[in-house]
Formats: sequence, C-alpha cells, structure tokens
Amino acid sequence: MRTIIRKATQKDAQATCDIWKVITSERRYSAISEPFTLEQEVDYLNSLSEREAIFLAEVDSEVVGFQSIDRFAKYTESMNHVATVGTYVLPEYRGKGIGKALFEKTVEFAREQGYEKVVIYVRSSNTDAQDFYSGFGFEPKGVLKKQVKIDDTYDNEIFMEMFL
Repeated sequence: MRTIIRKATQKDAQATCDIWKVITSERRYSAISEPFTLEQEVDYLNSLSEREAIFLAEVDSEVVGFQSIDRFAKYTESMNHVATVGTYVLPEYRGKGIGKALFEKTVEFAREQGYEKVVIYVRSSNTDAQDFYSGFGFEPKGVLKKQVKIDDTYDNEIFMEMFL
C-alpha cells in the first residue's frame, strides 16, 4: 500500500468533509459530533495561517485520512510555540501506518514553523488513540471530566503533550 502525504488545498474540502461524515457517524472517536459542511470546511482551510495546515493521506488517489495542525491559542502571542493536532483516518485504514505517516509529516512541518510543543485532547474511551500518541512520546497531563457529551453520553478527555 503506497501512501502519499500532502498538504491540503481548498480543492480537498469535499474529501475531508467525506471523512468527517464517517468519523462523526461512529460517535466514539472524536469530540466532533456533527460533520462540517463543505462551506465550513472551505472557510476553515481559508482561515489557516502559514503556520497551520491539514495534511492528507492518499492511497490509490483516494483521501483516506487527514491530520490538522493549528496554533493552540490565536488570541495571544505567548503561546505561539504550542500547536494542537487532530488525526482522522477512515476505519478500514486504521492500524496500517497512515496515522504514523501523517504525524511524521506534521512534526516536520511543526518544527519548520518554530513550534516547540504539541498538545492534543483524546477521548478517554479512545484508548487506541492514547496508545498511538503515547508511541510518539505524548504524555497524559490531565483529565477533563465530562468534556464530551454525544447522544446524552458523557466521556472524559485526556489532555496530552509532547515537546519537539
């Protein structure tokens, strides 16, 4: 399986929307409960600064996953060294190195952009994601209790960090 990792453009908004539909329909891996519309996704892509990006994973010209990297806090310069990351891979491609390939590209980009630290929030029920991020050196730093409520079911989020 040959995987190509590339930076997303506006033209990729439909592909990421299609992945959001699958991820949100699972109701268990993400705190995002509803897929973004095409307009919302285009707006998001247009809003990204030069220090932010979405990287796509393509297998046989099909987008099968993506990873976003954003500034942790856009409202203050004091946190310009911190990024936040989110990873989304279609179910049939999980556990096949897609997330790893995305993360390697994202970390390369993060270092080029001067980030020193990456933080993530992972649902406490998503132990696979916690293990995935721990494998890269992320460490849990706290629990946000009842942070997510989807279909009247609460889940905690684990706050994790990694220094580059």
